[in-house]
Amino acid sequence: MTTSLHQRPLPSAFSDRFPASLHYSNLPHRQISIFSRAGLLALLSLMLILGVIVPWADMPGGIFSANKSSVQQWRRYTLPQAVSFVAKNGTVIVCAVSRAYLPFLNNWLISISRQKRQDMVLVIAEDYATLDLVNQRWPGHAVLVPPALDAQSAHKFGSQGFFNFTARRPQHLLHILELGYSVMYNDVDMVWLGDPFTYLQGSHDVYFTDDMTPVKPLDHSHELPPPGKKGRTYICSCMIFLRPTAGAKLVMKTWIKELQAQPWSRAKKANDQPAFNWALNKTAGQVDLYLLPQAAFPTGGLYFKNKTWVQETKGKHVIIHNNYIIGFEKKIKRFHDYGLWLADDHANESPLGKL
Repeated sequence: MTTSLHQRPLPSAFSDRFPASLHYSNLPHRQISIFSRAGLLALLSLMLILGVIVPWADMPGGIFSANKSSVQQWRRYTLPQAVSFVAKNGTVIVCAVSRAYLPFLNNWLISISRQKRQDMVLVIAEDYATLDLVNQRWPGHAVLVPPALDAQSAHKFGSQGFFNFTARRPQHLLHILELGYSVMYNDVDMVWLGDPFTYLQGSHDVYFTDDMTPVKPLDHSHELPPPGKKGRTYICSCMIFLRPTAGAKLVMKTWIKELQAQPWSRAKKANDQPAFNWALNKTAGQVDLYLLPQAAFPTGGLYFKNKTWVQETKGKHVIIHNNYIIGFEKKIKRFHDYGLWLADDHANESPLGKL
């Protein structure tokens, strides 16, 4: 499978580069001898095309993907344009990625491609290197919402850069909801083993997964779990589905306020998940919430550490989250150990190809 199989027609702003008036059929015809001046020029032109232009045709995105003009066009690409381009049936799948996470992005995309959902994916790039690479290889599927973040600091868990990276998430999601679209958010250290959309039963406002490791019965309640020791729940902000309802928008707005009230500091190295839980707890009486089944959406602390449970629930797993572990190398090794690292041997299944 080549990269071109994943590509869709570009937004109108990037098409129609060549007017119909330049079609060859409109040009006058005459016979040209190969030994004439015109013939030699034609031969040289053909050699130029074969030697310079044709090799570019095999590159994902085509010849225009790497030129300066194209790069600048993608940097003017807006979130409303991008969502309109990728959405299917009013729904978009979103991730937020900085350059350091590109291997995980590719691994995640391969698993989504196996469920035939890759065309719905929008990559919210947090730095220009990511924006340029994704749109070069997969035009229209990445957008950057200014300002761009520091690519070096954004991936270090517990750092201010990581907080700034994750704290933008509810703003992006709220914007998409206000545009009238449903949105699924995923962290990219996830792997799809099935299609999660079949589990979005009913018409609830917000769907989410539990980040706790204790085993639940298969028929567990789908209500928001009771608060834990810290006075709040332990819902994961890694996998969320939102419908464009007043309730979902309220949760996003409350999440944003909670993040503003709990800024990062050296003493308290905050991240976005506690604020998300406070938002759910504070709006629970006003919003229709739905806890997804644990067997289908297990936290990494359960899936990777409870072999008995994994065997008992075999065939029920839909999305696996590689959390409860810190460090790129450790996460990749764990995925390798469980046969979930696809980016090396199955890169041809990704819209991005091999990175």
